[in-house]
Amino acid sequence: MLNELTLNGRVIAAAMRLAALRPWDNVTLRDIADAAGIGLVEMRREFGSKGAILAAITRAADVAVLARAPKPSPEQSARDRIFDVVMTRFDVLAPYKAALKSIADSRPMDSAMLKKAWASQAWMLHAAGIPTDGPLGSIRVAGLGSVYASVFATWLDDTDTGLARTMAALDRRLKRGEETMRMAAGVCDGVGDVMKRLKCGFSRNEKPAEPEVATNSPTS
Repeated sequence: MLNELTLNGRVIAAAMRLAALRPWDNVTLRDIADAAGIGLVEMRREFGSKGAILAAITRAADVAVLARAPKPSPEQSARDRIFDVVMTRFDVLAPYKAALKSIADSRPMDSAMLKKAWASQAWMLHAAGIPTDGPLGSIRVAGLGSVYASVFATWLDDTDTGLARTMAALDRRLKRGEETMRMAAGVCDGVGDVMKRLKCGFSRNEKPAEPEVATNSPTS
């Protein structure tokens, strides 16, 4: 997933190696620079913070998933397509599992990381051939984010090479999410119908503007 021939890839790989060895909170930018074989000046040019490094590995994982995920098949259900994409992501992240566990045990994500995580969920839906436009699309992104966060925690502790626990948890959460999405779609459709009726009502009640009556000024 990481091209260590590039400075960017070398720094991220160094950060992941250090995180796998000790708590992420105890890893400094100088530690990462030293492990990558660069100075702080180069580090500053490439990454402004540890959060930026985490955002970069999230983006690298997105790219790897988009490259490796199977093409969506119309014969598959949306749930099955999402299942395949999420499991592909876990395959991509597998070499960095120990590091990600250390990072997950550290302080909560900042706002920049939360934005990256949100965008990442949207890309996974795109990979599964599921639209993310409009209010319903936003609900889908938020729903997948909730599912992924829960199953990610299971994956971190799943020592089975076949990831049986992870797959069972993902299947269970996606089934629940499918029902939630049906309800959300019904709500969105209902709101849309109400808005259409209101618009039609306003249109019928609009009165045409009355023409102005010209008045002649009195003459002497």
